[in-house]
Amino acid sequence: MMRQFIQRLLAMAALGLLAGQAQALGVRIAKDVVYGTAGGVKLRLDVYQPLGATGRRPGVVLVHGGGWMGGDKSAYAKMGQELAGQGYVAFSVNYRLAPGFHYPAQLDDVQRAVRWIRAHAADYDLDPERLGALGDSAGGHLVSFLGTRDTRDNSDPELSRYSSRVCCVVDFYGPEDFTLPSSAAVNPSALQILTLFFGKTREQAPQLYRDGSPIVFVDRRSAPFLILHGTKDNLVPIEQSRRMRDALQKVGVEATFVALENDGHGFARPENQQKAHSLVEAFLARHLNP
Repeated sequence: MMRQFIQRLLAMAALGLLAGQAQALGVRIAKDVVYGTAGGVKLRLDVYQPLGATGRRPGVVLVHGGGWMGGDKSAYAKMGQELAGQGYVAFSVNYRLAPGFHYPAQLDDVQRAVRWIRAHAADYDLDPERLGALGDSAGGHLVSFLGTRDTRDNSDPELSRYSSRVCCVVDFYGPEDFTLPSSAAVNPSALQILTLFFGKTREQAPQLYRDGSPIVFVDRRSAPFLILHGTKDNLVPIEQSRRMRDALQKVGVEATFVALENDGHGFARPENQQKAHSLVEAFLARHLNP
C-alpha cells in the first residue's frame, strides 16, 4: 500500500501541472548543481535559465512531492523549461528523503537551497528579491515553510546572511497542520508515511509534529499564497488547505484558495489542469513581475 501511495504521488507530480508546452529553445539547463552537503549527502538542484532575457530575472524554486520518501527534481523538468521560457529562472531541488533522514532534514535542505540560490544569484542573472516557490503534496508542505518560517538551522556562516523566505508560494494540496487528530491531517492509510517522516508517532512526539506544521508559523510577515486542492482528495483532506487559507487571511496575508472539482490527489482532469495553469501563471506574474 505504501509503495502504491508513493507511486501515485509521483505520477501526479510528473504531470507537471502546468499544461502548456515547454519551449524547446531559449533555455539553458544545468543539471545536478551541488548546493550543499548534509548528513554525508550531496544536495543537488537543476537550473532552467532563460536565454536572451535582459536584466536580472525573477526565480521560482520547485519542490517535488512523493510522501517525503520518493520523488526527484526531474519531476519538474517540463515545468522548469516552461517557466524559463516565460522569463523566470527555475530551480528544481532535491532534498534528503525519509526514512533515511527524518524531519527536519527536508526543511533544512529546502531552506538551504533558497539561501544558496540567493548567494549565487549573480551566476544566474537572478533578482534575489523576486523569488517564489511552488510544490505539490510533500513539496507543497515544504514550500509552505519557505513562505512562513525563518531559517531553522542558520549555522553555515557562508549562507547565514541570506534569507530562506520567498516572496510568494504556490501550494498544491500540501498538508499544513499535524497538530490535529491524525485522521484530520491525512488519510488514515497514510499515517505510516508520517511516522516514517517524523521518526515517531504524533502521540510519541506531539511537539515535533507541531514544529513540522507550517500553519503554526503563519504571521503577518508570511508570503502571499495560492493554494489549490482537489475536492476528492482522499490522501490529504481538503480541510488542510482551507485551514491554511483561513490562518493566513486572519493575520492579513493574501491567500487564494481554489477547490478543483472532482479531482483527487493531483489534477488529472484536463479542465482542472488548464485552470491550474492559468491561476499559477497569473499569480506568479503578479508577484514576481517577469
